[in-house]
Amino acid sequence: MSWLIFLASAAVIVYAGTKLSGYGDQLAKLTGLGGLWIGVVLMAAATSLPEIFTTVSAGWLNAPDLAAGDLFGAGMSNMLTLGLIDLLHRQKRVWQQAALGHALTAALAMVLTALAAFFVLLPANVTHAGIGLGSLVLLILYMLGMRVIFRQEDMEHRQREREALVEGTIAQQDGLSRRAELRRAIIGFSVCALALLVAAPFLAWSANRIAEETGITATFIGTSLVAITTSLPELVVAIGAVRLGAFDLAVGNLFGSNAFNMAAFSFADLAYRQGGLLSSVSSTHALTALWSILMMNIGLMGIIYRAEKRFMLIEPDSLLMIAAYVLGLWLLFR
Repeated sequence: MSWLIFLASAAVIVYAGTKLSGYGDQLAKLTGLGGLWIGVVLMAAATSLPEIFTTVSAGWLNAPDLAAGDLFGAGMSNMLTLGLIDLLHRQKRVWQQAALGHALTAALAMVLTALAAFFVLLPANVTHAGIGLGSLVLLILYMLGMRVIFRQEDMEHRQREREALVEGTIAQQDGLSRRAELRRAIIGFSVCALALLVAAPFLAWSANRIAEETGITATFIGTSLVAITTSLPELVVAIGAVRLGAFDLAVGNLFGSNAFNMAAFSFADLAYRQGGLLSSVSSTHALTALWSILMMNIGLMGIIYRAEKRFMLIEPDSLLMIAAYVLGLWLLFR
């Protein structure tokens, strides 16, 4: 029964999360935001809603290892997606097509993940206003980091607008039509978010039951089964974006989701009433966090490396990313 509930709730989360991403993309286009900013903020937040709702539900259920495993494991799953999308686009190196501006987002995600690992290992259990010190620090640093990224993207966005104005390529759109599209996107976004809100508690409960029934630790269940399921929207969005040639949207969504997931510890911490969440989980999560950082470093080096040559089957950096994910799960299981 637990597996049936898990599969049903996972199917709802994948479908609603995928549709949510589409509506989020429409909202971003109607507001005129740039591609990198769309992926890093709006799409990352939209596709990370399954992780947020699931971890908050796990906090309510007093399952901190399940919550932490989902967020840390999602970082590894997102980097696995970054490696897999290379298999689906054979014309050019996917990572090379992404803007170098993603290096800033990747660096922020790695810093936040490293700090989260530090607070997992820190023995002090300090809380303020019902939230652990570590989760509060992660949330504040995430907001500051997003401000830096926004200022950089805003400067580039203004430059693009000036160039478009000079070339006379700025399109005009009927105001009523634009408002109608915006209204439909907002309604669709809200309905999908509600579906995620309903399905996430069932996913967390069933995953906790599976851990109890099989004897496998909640840490491994959260890092593998739950993390992969809640990261499926990122996978679907990334594949669709690559097929459309929107490489910045795909890469920005994945690195942005990793950064956003670390800030999401604050939401799970508010739901967890037994003290600071990060200081209450197994120290094994530090291994997952550090492995996620290693995989993000591989992705970052792949973006910076600008070689034109493409190998026959799969790029070595993509192969290394996929192998690192499998090895990381094996080490965690052991």
